[in-house]
Amino acid sequence: MLKSFTVRNFQSFREQVVISLDLSKHTPDDNRSFVTPLGSKLTKALAIIGPNASGKTTLIKSLAFLDWFLRHSFQSKVEAPIPLLTHFDAVNETFEFEIEFEMDGKDWRYRLVANEKRVYSESLYCKFTRSYSYVFSREWNPKLENYDIKQNQFGFLQKEAERVRENASLLSTAAQYQVPLALKICSMQVCTNMHVMGRHNIDDMQIFGASALYYGNEHLRMAMTKLLKGWDLGLSDVRIERQTITNLNGDKEEICIPFGVHSVNGVEHAIMLKQESSGTQAAYLLLSRLLPVLKSGGIAVIDELEADLHPHMLVPILDLFFDPENNPHHAQIIFTCHSIEVLNLLHKAQVVLVEKDENCTSSAWRLDDVKGIRSDDNLYAKYMGGSYGAIPQL
Repeated sequence: MLKSFTVRNFQSFREQVVISLDLSKHTPDDNRSFVTPLGSKLTKALAIIGPNASGKTTLIKSLAFLDWFLRHSFQSKVEAPIPLLTHFDAVNETFEFEIEFEMDGKDWRYRLVANEKRVYSESLYCKFTRSYSYVFSREWNPKLENYDIKQNQFGFLQKEAERVRENASLLSTAAQYQVPLALKICSMQVCTNMHVMGRHNIDDMQIFGASALYYGNEHLRMAMTKLLKGWDLGLSDVRIERQTITNLNGDKEEICIPFGVHSVNGVEHAIMLKQESSGTQAAYLLLSRLLPVLKSGGIAVIDELEADLHPHMLVPILDLFFDPENNPHHAQIIFTCHSIEVLNLLHKAQVVLVEKDENCTSSAWRLDDVKGIRSDDNLYAKYMGGSYGAIPQL
């Protein structure tokens, strides 16, 4: 359960930005939020809006980067740079990232300081009592050109911890050595349509990957099919066939190919999904990222939630998270969006505005931080009127 994330000097975000998912007691008591075992009230949805090129994608790309770094940086090549790009005005400075989350009835804080060359600081803290205590701390020692590492019941052999590469996460590496806490943190489910360089576009590889997920999990396939049929996309079913093909290297491999089924006058007609509309393909892919977290809990990080979809689709998509039956484990979704109609679906604490100044520096703030906004204000009308900023100047 994500409580907040902090980013500084990551691409257009020169100064520190803290985005909280923690809500005050004054926010509405409805299914758009939930109360954690520790008593925190967290939002199930957080919308990031603002003009084109304002930094919306960059803001959530930081979460996609951290997800990669914690899970997969151990697999990087020894000399591979860390995929970080700092602000133009701070190329010699480090990138800083911090997340706070709740797990197993405790508050946790993970912090990373790095640049493309190496990790300078990595630490994990837990609030065992009233204050945070370190679980591990890894600090770069420039004189010795290695790391000073401290552990407090983390369970990673010290000699192995001292061998962690400069471009890899200690958490990611500890998970490879089956350290229980590292395994648990690295297994926290984050589903996204982004990679460290940006958003995945719809292509055959994305479609085949989603199809393999549905093929291996009949529950998810049935849930996806039911939703697509209910969203008036003209489908009566979605079938997935496993076929053997010969790739460009001459090797044979198996792939999963989806077909949309249309029933016309009692006769079924199946066509490959790649021949369906871009909206149908987008919904098919989107559900492959939302349904796993809805089923088991976790976070969905989605860039341009409504891409290739009608704006009215925002309602049923967000309702998946707001409906306790569809979201029994309180999954959260953090997304960017250009459909300002989303302001009619959320309250002010669930909206983050982003804008960029003339120095290519982005800033972000939660809408309820703006003074004078009432809970009964028409957020859509006031935003369109320019009252809150973060609107295109055309």
